[in-house]
Amino acid sequence: MISAIAPSRAGPTAAPLPRWREGAWAGIPAIRVIHGFAGALHAAFIFFACFAFSDASPYDIIALPTMLLWLALGIRLHRGALPLVFLLALYLSAIVVALLPYVSEPLPLTWTIQLGYLVITAVFFAMLYAEDTRARLDLALKAYTASCVLSATLGIIGYLQLLGIEDLFSRYGRASGTFQDPNVFGSYLMLGTLSLTHGLLTGRGRRPVLALACLLVILAGTFLSFSRGSWGATLVSTTLMAGFVFMTSGSRALRRRIVVIGLVTAGLGAAALVGLLSIDSVAKTFETRATVTQDYDEGETGRFGNQIRGMNILLEEPLGLGPLRWRQIFSLEPHNSYIGSFANGGWLGGAVFIVLVIATSVVGFRLMTRASPFRPYAQIIFPALLMFFVQAMQIDVEKWRHVYMMLGMVWALEAARLRWATGSRRGHDRPPVHTRLGRGDRYGAGYDGAPLSPDGAASRRKS
Repeated sequence: MISAIAPSRAGPTAAPLPRWREGAWAGIPAIRVIHGFAGALHAAFIFFACFAFSDASPYDIIALPTMLLWLALGIRLHRGALPLVFLLALYLSAIVVALLPYVSEPLPLTWTIQLGYLVITAVFFAMLYAEDTRARLDLALKAYTASCVLSATLGIIGYLQLLGIEDLFSRYGRASGTFQDPNVFGSYLMLGTLSLTHGLLTGRGRRPVLALACLLVILAGTFLSFSRGSWGATLVSTTLMAGFVFMTSGSRALRRRIVVIGLVTAGLGAAALVGLLSIDSVAKTFETRATVTQDYDEGETGRFGNQIRGMNILLEEPLGLGPLRWRQIFSLEPHNSYIGSFANGGWLGGAVFIVLVIATSVVGFRLMTRASPFRPYAQIIFPALLMFFVQAMQIDVEKWRHVYMMLGMVWALEAARLRWATGSRRGHDRPPVHTRLGRGDRYGAGYDGAPLSPDGAASRRKS
């Protein structure tokens, strides 16, 4: 017997309901959509770091909604990043105390507010990357590298005067890309160089030809910035990264690969340098910039002379000169972040800044040497940050957005490593660490033997 509620075969076919009335969106979990939007904001936040034409940039516009959304999604501050928060809060407090006599002046007040904002971004990055570390850092490194390629391309276009708007992407006869200062431009490209080089060395990149092409563009931009600090920092950081990958790998195949690629790269780099120096304009700029000191460095009123005179003044000012007061006294920035920290924040601010650099360096070297799922990322990020610490002796880096980004990344890696180590001691089910060259994802642990599911229960569910 046919059920009474069964439709009649002879009856007319009912017209389909519109998709929205059928509940087409009901199958899409709202939280998944929100996480996807948050991921897009995260990628844009990192990418826009390359736009530094002015004090305010798209990076700053997107910062607030990105941080608020991720905080609403439940990112937390883990104990491994607490030293960073404590030191940054203490440093900022010293600056605020030094500001008090000049709080009515707009420039020092604005400078201090901007510094407070950068401190907040560093803490945010330390929270964001401490969980789901591999996935989030993979996305961040891709977005950052893409921004380096864009900025380097525009810098090359500006230097070669291809579009007639060379003043926008070049300064003082040097490529500046999307930055006001060629020195900052050249240094910004360093992390992109390390990310691409690491992928090529370890064979983790899915598109090696594209990665090589992007790397050449970034290196060309770095060279045309004619920044002595950027040249040296890029060379040293790349060597440091390759050296630590070589030392911590148990794979002979990977070690041979690093040696061969290193020798080939050195040969091609030398040939490219000879070719570039055959161009008169490039050779003249290179000869000028390659000298150890410039005219503005020398003399009693030059950079070094001001630093010597300024240090004598700072010995008598325990609370410092106050934010931006050095500029008013010497008509020039200190061009040394260590001296600047004492000038802006007094003895306490200077001492805390030095402790922050030392503590971060200890953490960074430990991350690069100890076997963990996060060692590959540390071997990419920390060499770049270490070079910024070195460059801080000859340039002011305390207001560079990407320095605070990398600072947060390194301490997030430390927080993630501590959580991973704590899970190991509690006997959580994780694969053993070994040194066999295995199959892994990009920047993944396969090549150095770390487990592929490091991020707690959520990652283990995915594996």
